Amino acid sequence: MASPTILHSCLSSFHGRSLTTPTRIPSPNPRNPSGFSVMASSGIVLVEKSETEKVHRLKTAYLDKIVPLLKEEFSYTNIHQVPKVEKIVLNCGIGDAAQNSKGLEQAINELALIAGQRPVKTKARVSLATFKLREGQTVGIAVTLRGNIMYSFLDRLINLGLPRTRDFQGVNPNSFDGRGNYSIGIRDQSVFPEIRFDALGKPKGMDVCISTTAKTDKEGQKLLALMGMPFREGGGPSALVRKKKLKSHHFDSKSKSKPKGRKK
Repeated sequence: MASPTILHSCLSSFHGRSLTTPTRIPSPNPRNPSGFSVMASSGIVLVEKSETEKVHRLKTAYLDKIVPLLKEEFSYTNIHQVPKVEKIVLNCGIGDAAQNSKGLEQAINELALIAGQRPVKTKARVSLATFKLREGQTVGIAVTLRGNIMYSFLDRLINLGLPRTRDFQGVNPNSFDGRGNYSIGIRDQSVFPEIRFDALGKPKGMDVCISTTAKTDKEGQKLLALMGMPFREGGGPSALVRKKKLKSHHFDSKSKSKPKGRKK
């Protein structure tokens, strides 16, 4: 059996430096003069030690900062009245991958990397001959996130996924359902850093449904805005221009105005 000294020297020559000797990078933060930090080549601190130690920073910010702000703004008498994110549901249609077992498994693995939890297959409830759909056929995949995994995904969605979207100008503030629940459509899953762009075949999108305990859309929007959701400015209820519905007398007047042909 080889001695530990020989193994250590071989590893050191292979990597070019000793593995047991840590690399200490001085942090320019005066509050943490002796800590470690990841620095770019230009000397700018990217990740500090104080931030990396927080496992669920979004959940901590919600409990420490967001709850008092919501309680003061909406005048809640009980802390249990403060809205919170209850669950996040991710839906992804697989399309042609239903006929290909490898494509279906690849879609499941990619969504599992993004969500941190393995999704389940969704089946068709009825048969539709028009769409060549049979009852029990796999039509998509879905996963429901709760607890710490939910806060972790929401943090990555707000701070990593949405800013990396092409031509991103903010999410639509009118996508609430009237009960405080919000939905987002993502066209390409490659905006998440867990998915490698070169390993991604056909671009896949997904729907993100954020379910909250808010009773109104205003409370739900305020909750997500305080968490960092980048809503588009100037949002509000969109005014729909509806066409005037024609009644029977409109058609009668048009038919009377036209000259009638001779009867044979």
